Amino acid sequence: MAMMPYVSPEQLMKDRAEFAQKGISRGKSVVGLAYADGVLFVSENPSTSLHKVSEIYDRIGFAAVGKYNEFEQLRVAGIRIADVKGYTYAREDVTGRALANAYANFLGAGFTESSKPFEVELVVAEVLPDGVELYHVRYDGFITDEAGYVAIGGISEAITTALADQFDPQASLQGALVAARHALSTGEDREVEPAGLEVAGLDRTRGRRKFFRASAVAVAELLEATE
Repeated sequence: MAMMPYVSPEQLMKDRAEFAQKGISRGKSVVGLAYADGVLFVSENPSTSLHKVSEIYDRIGFAAVGKYNEFEQLRVAGIRIADVKGYTYAREDVTGRALANAYANFLGAGFTESSKPFEVELVVAEVLPDGVELYHVRYDGFITDEAGYVAIGGISEAITTALADQFDPQASLQGALVAARHALSTGEDREVEPAGLEVAGLDRTRGRRKFFRASAVAVAELLEATE
């Protein structure tokens, strides 16, 4: 009978982490940042139908990078969890924190128990009457509560540094978009074109459903007004 080679648990976890990180880093980054009326997500995404940013529930949004089919599964699962809890109890009982914890538990279990870890990194955002909550969930289930801004995927560390210099929690939607575009252009030899940006977010001044998605025309008009 063939003997399987021994691999230490430490080496196994290291190999899984490197595998997941490599897949995630190949994708374009997503930036999320608070602004005066809520939270804005911006990503370089040439596709008009395969979105990185989506609505989960009334005041909760979802952004992800990595393998599209994997984070699409997570998005759909999050919507189902939110719908069941909102129907069983009350819509106000559905929170971004609870959803982020559910994602963290699922990704953590997959990282340690599955044959292949998820190549996914995601952010769950909730807009509140007096602020914004941003939860960053990694491929291994590690979760952090971000203070106003976050970047995931691609060269996220450099983009986060650029965001720190530009971030203003009281900025207008236009100001937040300009800051996000500037941060995404970090490390590029060009300014990211408006037509290639996916722009969406949560606006607390809207009705029950806070999510919005900006069209390419609206994005271009906002950016042109600053030039």
